[in-house]
Amino acid sequence: MEQYLRQLVEIEFEDKKQIFTGFLIDYSDEWILLRNNPVDFVLDGFVILRNKNILAVNRDHDLAFTEKVIRLKGSKINSEDIIPIRDLESILNYISTKYGIFQIAKKSAKSAYLGKLLSLTNEELLIDFLDIRGQFGGELSFNPEKIRVIEFDTDYINSLKLVVQDSE
Repeated sequence: MEQYLRQLVEIEFEDKKQIFTGFLIDYSDEWILLRNNPVDFVLDGFVILRNKNILAVNRDHDLAFTEKVIRLKGSKINSEDIIPIRDLESILNYISTKYGIFQIAKKSAKSAYLGKLLSLTNEELLIDFLDIRGQFGGELSFNPEKIRVIEFDTDYINSLKLVVQDSE
């Protein structure tokens, strides 16, 4: 992983069809932090992946070209982007304090859940669910071990945060 730091990479999993592309900002034994590159030459927020069942970390000529264009556009990947990724608790506490709302997903990419952190124990992650209209819809509970993807500071999430702020 070290050789890919601050470079655009693609991460494939053995058990997920979804491939994640982004600048590798940091990694730990359990988590990987990417500056998300969801499409073309666009950076959109951050994604933290559980470092589990990784099939491959790829970097090819196409990714190198995309990285070059992103850098030419003036995007910088710097040390301010690094967040604590030691464990789920440090990740969610940091994101909750700095960004407020985040999105989580389990193994299946079929559904993701937005919300703000209510509580976290070894047995349960509890969030206040944020729906697609920017309304908080009550508590949702998850097994922390099942969380595979955490996203934050994306255009979608920030747009819904604006709706929440407007309705307060």
